[in-house]
Amino acid sequence: MELLSNLALGFSVATSLENLMFCLIGALLGTLIGVLPGIGATATIAMLLPITFQLEPVSSLIMLAGIYYGAQYGGSTTAILLNLPGESSSAVTALDGYQMARKGRAGVALAVAALGSFFAGSVSTLLVAIFAPPLTAIALKFGSAEYFSLMVLGLVMSIVLAHGSIVKAMAMVVLGLLLGCVGTDIYTGAPRFTMGITNYADGLNFVALAVGVFGIAEILRNLEDEGGEREVMTKNVTNLMPTRKDFRDMVGPVLRGTGLGSLLGILPGGGAILASFASYTVEKKLSKHPEEFGKGAIAGVAGPESANNAGAQTSFIPLLTLGIPANPVMALMIGAMIIQGIVPGPNVVSEQPDLFWGIIASMWIGNLMLVVLNLPLIGLWVRLLTVPYYILFPIIMAMCSIGVYSVNSNVYDLYAVAFFGFLGYVMYKLRFEPAPLLLGFVLGPLLEENLRRAMILSRGDPTTFVTRPISLTLLLMSLAVLIVVFLPAIRKSRDEVFVESEG
Repeated sequence: MELLSNLALGFSVATSLENLMFCLIGALLGTLIGVLPGIGATATIAMLLPITFQLEPVSSLIMLAGIYYGAQYGGSTTAILLNLPGESSSAVTALDGYQMARKGRAGVALAVAALGSFFAGSVSTLLVAIFAPPLTAIALKFGSAEYFSLMVLGLVMSIVLAHGSIVKAMAMVVLGLLLGCVGTDIYTGAPRFTMGITNYADGLNFVALAVGVFGIAEILRNLEDEGGEREVMTKNVTNLMPTRKDFRDMVGPVLRGTGLGSLLGILPGGGAILASFASYTVEKKLSKHPEEFGKGAIAGVAGPESANNAGAQTSFIPLLTLGIPANPVMALMIGAMIIQGIVPGPNVVSEQPDLFWGIIASMWIGNLMLVVLNLPLIGLWVRLLTVPYYILFPIIMAMCSIGVYSVNSNVYDLYAVAFFGFLGYVMYKLRFEPAPLLLGFVLGPLLEENLRRAMILSRGDPTTFVTRPISLTLLLMSLAVLIVVFLPAIRKSRDEVFVESEG
């Protein structure tokens, strides 16, 4: 009964006229930019984050959630019609979705992706509503030592689940931690790494770093790739209604993808990214006709899309209960909460229940809006794909610059955007994954604060991290994950998965 009353509170908040409007705006904006080739959910959130700072906290976070869902839906449209995945998880959808489009079944592929995503999103949101409060109650028992160990586990998982070299991912985490140290020491008040620039006394601007590394760097990448022409399957978007056989073929993959995605999405460090690859592998092994995969199999679209969306929803669980981002988008959400004056963590559910349950209720509303709006608007999104990128990128650049400057009205933030945009592009060329950098930057100050507080409370005794059972368990899990991933067989399998995702 308590769950029902909490959900009633959430829906009363989410269905207010103002919040419904911002949810709709977020869904449309997210889809609009998610459809644009190569931008993706993370860059979309980073670029549109400043728009939400003048809003009420509940409205702004509901809008960001809508942007997140919209960008994911848009990414599947690009993958199916253009064979150009905006996100790593969309790469699997492109394998069979684009082949369906080439066979004249683009409309069916888009409908299967949308319906599978809606079902998965609805189920996994229910899981968030059920499991988040009990986990919050457990998290309230955490002390500084437990939070430090939990953040160590999150950073380790971000290393393990990052694309490419583990050593390069470690380097990105360290760089993120170092960038998070810029500013004023929280205990002594002494400036650190500010190079004498008073504008950096409060630290580097989170929005500037995110927009630079994900937004500007993506623009540079896309400009470099402009020479490669791709066939856009715009003429094949006709019948959107799957046949009875299509429905039968998609039921199993959607159910299995929802389960896999819901489980993997909870993992700190980006488990949702692997959900779609895991789903594709499972469906191919269970299929009676595995030779059809890669040639337009319905299961190759339904399973990964469901897993991807389910993982995206359950990634809110560590965010809402522990204040720990499970992926770069959740890191951006934490940044938005902090700027709004909200301390992410287990106290949110008790101190701001309208915010907590309003966000959860908005997930259902946002997913429903996307299905109702996006299928009829596919023709509009298709026309957007025909707009040359050299026309779009100046508009996106202007949006990024205006948005970042509007946060603090500080010109140094624009210099930071330019610097981190160039850094992000260089990282891409050198095959460094930027996601661990962002997670390190967000978790770094919290990691340091909990480390120093735990040491103060224990009077300088470092054994406090291993004498407390929960802290010890989390540290042992971190160590076990690192040992396992360095085993030759596991490392080879990991490399094969990520090579396939880049192909």
